[in-house]
Amino acid sequence: MTEQHHNHTYHHEHDHHHSKLPIVCYIIGLIIAVVALFLGAGYQVLQNILFVVATILAGYHVIVLEGVGETVEQSKANQQFTPNSHILMGLAALGAFVIGSYWEGALLILIFSGAHFLEDYAEGRSRREITRLLEMNPTKARLIQSNGDVKEVNVSELTVGDKVQVLNGAQVPIDGVILSGQTAIDESSINGESIPKEKSAGDEVFGSTINGTGSFTMEVTTAPDDTVFSKILQLVNQNQNNQTKAASIIQRFEPKYVTGVIIVIMLVILIGPFLFGWTWSQSIYRGMVLLVAASPCALAASTVSATLSATSNLAKKGVLSKGSVYLSQLADLKAIAFDKTGTLTKGQPEVTNYYIFNQIEEDAIIDIVIALEKESNHPLAEAILRKFKPQNQITLSVENQIGVGLVGDYQGKEYRIGKPTSFEQVPEKVMQLNKEWANEGKTVVYIAEDKQVIGIIALMDVPSEHAKGTIEYFKQEKIYTRLITGDSEITGKAVASELGMDDVVADVMPEDKSTIIAELKDKYGISGMVGDGVNDAPALVNANVGIAMGEGTDVAVEVSDLVLMQNDLSKLVQAHRISSKMNRIIKQNIIFSMAVVVFLVIVSLLGLTDMAISVIIHEGSTLVVILNGLRLLGSE
Repeated sequence: MTEQHHNHTYHHEHDHHHSKLPIVCYIIGLIIAVVALFLGAGYQVLQNILFVVATILAGYHVIVLEGVGETVEQSKANQQFTPNSHILMGLAALGAFVIGSYWEGALLILIFSGAHFLEDYAEGRSRREITRLLEMNPTKARLIQSNGDVKEVNVSELTVGDKVQVLNGAQVPIDGVILSGQTAIDESSINGESIPKEKSAGDEVFGSTINGTGSFTMEVTTAPDDTVFSKILQLVNQNQNNQTKAASIIQRFEPKYVTGVIIVIMLVILIGPFLFGWTWSQSIYRGMVLLVAASPCALAASTVSATLSATSNLAKKGVLSKGSVYLSQLADLKAIAFDKTGTLTKGQPEVTNYYIFNQIEEDAIIDIVIALEKESNHPLAEAILRKFKPQNQITLSVENQIGVGLVGDYQGKEYRIGKPTSFEQVPEKVMQLNKEWANEGKTVVYIAEDKQVIGIIALMDVPSEHAKGTIEYFKQEKIYTRLITGDSEITGKAVASELGMDDVVADVMPEDKSTIIAELKDKYGISGMVGDGVNDAPALVNANVGIAMGEGTDVAVEVSDLVLMQNDLSKLVQAHRISSKMNRIIKQNIIFSMAVVVFLVIVSLLGLTDMAISVIIHEGSTLVVILNGLRLLGSE
């Protein structure tokens, strides 16, 4: 595709989605044609006039503006005559009018224009916007000046070595290292991990992540354009611009086909009287019959009916498709990668194991744990409160100490819940359980009474209910499955092993995900990516088919090709089955419609058919491929 054509296509698509006039004209034309069709025999002249008006209204945008307009632009760009099928359909309708077949001419344009508008709608050609992603990019920072004063500046003004203050609840403005202070940071925009990470002096922080309850001072280590989040933006833009729609066989050979038909028709009309002894009137008539026979009417409808039916069926099942080409490629997948958090897993931790040493007082200790966790808004606290229900309501004065955990006094004793590294004296039994559960990819917290560990709780973001069945389905289909996660290798392997996946790549950053997808495409061919977070955006765009979980971030949904609206992976299995059936039906339709065209061309050249029979067979074949495509409406 030339640059000129690319630009034209963009503007054409832009106009399509911002102007309803072509659709309105088409609908009016369709209504006029239906009214004309039911007029009695005594209104022949009025009927023909209405058919002509209907044809002009329904076909003006598609035939004149796009057919003639694109032909002129493409011919200029390629420096040779490059017509499209719109021109051919216009000539076919004109030919039908010339020989008095007004209804047939109107019907050709109505079918072709309708197919064109429906295809535009189904394909979702508008360029994917990333405005929400841009809005997440930090713009302001609190710069600490040499005299100690704090000044708010644009992030773009920061340089490596600058010192920046980050207040509690604020967005980290840029990549850097903490100099002083302790906090917990939500890094889901970078690594997709739902559990905030505790940070202190010496730890790395990333721009666009959200600071928790603590404040800290950091030193800038990266230029604004080189931050991890900036790379996400760059990759989304780059991959989005590189994303081209796979040209179908019809589109690829369209100019040659149309040119060939026009040349053949002209030759038939010119040499008919000399070669076959036809009169000029007969020769023109045979040329028009051949033009109608060669028009790709059924071919134009062969994909639309199937793709619209598949799209409609999947929409009812909660799967939104942004273009039929993505459904087609979904059926041809050779490999598929999954994000972990919120995609294969539920996206929030759950208590999976716990052990209390004093089982006699277990209920009382759990009541204290609940009282402590009620004072925290940490995701782990929420998981513990979902798991346990108190026997007795206890109210404690609780202090949340960064790096230590939750601390509270009850009946003269100090109780604490915190991460294992914050405890010094730990019983052997607890250490064994910690090692065992940590190796399974679980997050572990200890419970202590007067600094003595008396219990342990393990939490994990567990696989969703449909994850295992989905992975099993793709393995049965001989599609390679890979887990890509920003989590630790231990956690990644634990989830991948439980689900039976072929491979796992852990500890990855967003730019790594896009690279991994590129490698997957090089090695296996057509590849898909399933994700839900901002950090998945580059990979979703770079994949042949990007699939977003509908309850994920707006950015992931916007840049993806398919959306699973209810975060239900079983819908992805249904989508793959339906898309596979859609591809089979499209192949059937194309073969059938081409066979009809070849048959009609042959019998037209031999003089064995006339205009009426050609139109009946032609439109009959169109009806057949449409009905064949509509079978997808009832597919499971």
